[in-house]
Amino acid sequence: MEKKETVKKKTKKQVKTNSNKKQQAKKVTKKVEKDNKKKKIIHYIVEVIFIILILISVFKIFIWWKDNHKSKKILKETSKNVEVIKDESGEDTLKVDFASLKKQNSDTVAYLKVNGTNIDYPLVKTTNNEYYLFRSFDKTYNEAGWPFINFQNKLDGTDKNISIFGHARLDGSMFGTLKDTLNETWQSDENNFKVTFITENEESTYQVFSTYKIKVEDYYINADFISNNEFDKFIKTLKSRSNKDYGIEVSGEDQIITLSTCDINNDYRIVMHAKKVNWLFK
Repeated sequence: MEKKETVKKKTKKQVKTNSNKKQQAKKVTKKVEKDNKKKKIIHYIVEVIFIILILISVFKIFIWWKDNHKSKKILKETSKNVEVIKDESGEDTLKVDFASLKKQNSDTVAYLKVNGTNIDYPLVKTTNNEYYLFRSFDKTYNEAGWPFINFQNKLDGTDKNISIFGHARLDGSMFGTLKDTLNETWQSDENNFKVTFITENEESTYQVFSTYKIKVEDYYINADFISNNEFDKFIKTLKSRSNKDYGIEVSGEDQIITLSTCDINNDYRIVMHAKKVNWLFK
């Protein structure tokens, strides 16, 4: 009888143990299933995010292409109002039809050409420095923007420093080739140092005297100077920043033009300064 009782106890204990094992196995199975379900959800979310990022990238590329295509089309139209002619010395000069350009955009105030770059644009100016950051020459929204002049400049012949801004587009449009002025290849050709700036009242030639890259600031676009001495100190600072000594003397009595664009990461600006060396009033 004792043996039978012992066997029964062992059998009950074994049954209980087996039951516990089954319950534990079920818990493990449920946990695994739950973990797998979580992994599937996470995997699905990652896939959805990845697809969304791809769609956003494709959309941005399309917008970039669309804006560039539109800008090139507009530039083609504006170029019909600019004629390249030979002067008495045989050099190329520009004849700009401002009346026609103003019919396209009444904010047109000047024309700019920088030798050795793709910078060859009519310039606009309005009451602030934000409007043309994301508007084209026809005033419609465009991330390529359009080259514009600092609203603080008067363009009446009294400006000591005329500042001009434009986006650095990856395809080299707008001010995308201003970065080339920092390269040895560009700097090795003195013909590149000429900047042509034309308004309705004056045709001017500027000589490059400083090119550099600098952290974002607004010092170099200063338009107001108390005296020629203050401007002279300003000039010395600009010259000291240049990555090349252009050998051009600039004093507090001179007038200059400044071109500025963003570097790729937007933390830096690529800047060019040129001295007014020749001008003709119309």
